[in-house]
Amino acid sequence: MLTIAPTSFFGDYGCHVRIVEEVQALMAHGIDSTIVTYPFGRDIPGFSLRRSPKLPGQRNVDPGSSLHKLSMDAALAVRAASAAAEQRPALVHGHLHEGALIGWSVARTRRIPLLFDFQGSLTSEMVDHGFIQPRSTAFHGFRAVETWIVRRADAIVTSTYHGADVLVRDFGCPATKITVVPDAVNTARFRPLWEVAQEDGHLVRAQRLREQLGIPVGLPVVVYLGLLAEYQGITHLLRAAQALFSRGLEAHFLIMGFPGENRYRDLANRLGLGPHVTFTGAIPYEDAPVYLSLGDIAVSPKLSETEGNGKLLNYIAMGLPTVAFDTSVSREILEGLGVYAPPGDWTALAAEIEGLLRDQTRVQQLARALRSMAIEKHSWDRSGDALVEVYRSLAS
Repeated sequence: MLTIAPTSFFGDYGCHVRIVEEVQALMAHGIDSTIVTYPFGRDIPGFSLRRSPKLPGQRNVDPGSSLHKLSMDAALAVRAASAAAEQRPALVHGHLHEGALIGWSVARTRRIPLLFDFQGSLTSEMVDHGFIQPRSTAFHGFRAVETWIVRRADAIVTSTYHGADVLVRDFGCPATKITVVPDAVNTARFRPLWEVAQEDGHLVRAQRLREQLGIPVGLPVVVYLGLLAEYQGITHLLRAAQALFSRGLEAHFLIMGFPGENRYRDLANRLGLGPHVTFTGAIPYEDAPVYLSLGDIAVSPKLSETEGNGKLLNYIAMGLPTVAFDTSVSREILEGLGVYAPPGDWTALAAEIEGLLRDQTRVQQLARALRSMAIEKHSWDRSGDALVEVYRSLAS
């Protein structure tokens, strides 16, 4: 299989994690993948990568929409064509809309099927990132391009049922072409500290990390791990923290991720949160479990209504009771075990965080229920099987 990843793979966030977990699940079924990606990013041991050449003047870009990606996508298309000629894949798996577009040209040239991995609406993401304005001329132009790309795929997989509804409702995609392959989590890697504390080194490693980060002893910790951007609700999270501390709540916020850590650190200082918040910057995906193990509860104030929310899966696998904005994607993953606030309402977000931190009995009950749900419903064994069935259908 030829996997096209139009991003700086690997980058310790979102869609990169889905690609890694999908490829590993496919390996267990004897399916080999070659990943074609940008010249930037870090290599993953055991993965076959083909990087496009770095052209003069090119530089790595932050996640999201950027005109700088156009030249990288052009180079990626050439690299994908050469990799297909070399590898002779049975099908092409294109991630994101750019990957599907490049994949379409490769698949049609070689007369093999194209699978589109839909991880949210392209135009909605552009609006979320402030790249275009809703209902503008640019919006309608990109919407037309997005519709064209969606209709070129032989089959589509998406991580949420909400995403499937968007494809049918907004882009006229036949439901028969769509398979929901939910994001999942490696529950053997992401394990709560209360499960692994007696195993060699885990407790000591967590205690040492807490000291290194300067988190005060005895305070409950609220964790966030993901991209730092407005559509992820980071300003709302900091406003909620300010409201909590103004009411005398004793807690510490551990905010992990990039690329906006400096911007949000400055905002936290202006809000008087300096000593109460730790920003770590980017966290290697391999280290995410030990960082998350420092948390008592987790938070996901994501505002986007179309993108997946893979961080929630890591949270529940770690047994972290989670406060999230009430979106379809959040409900789909957390179900009745989530603690919800109306989208964009940071006052309600603060109230729900406070309610959890003041009710340790509820925290413990939710922790164990979420861990059980992760094991029973959100393992990559189930999602990997679903993806393999799509491959077999396309191959036949």
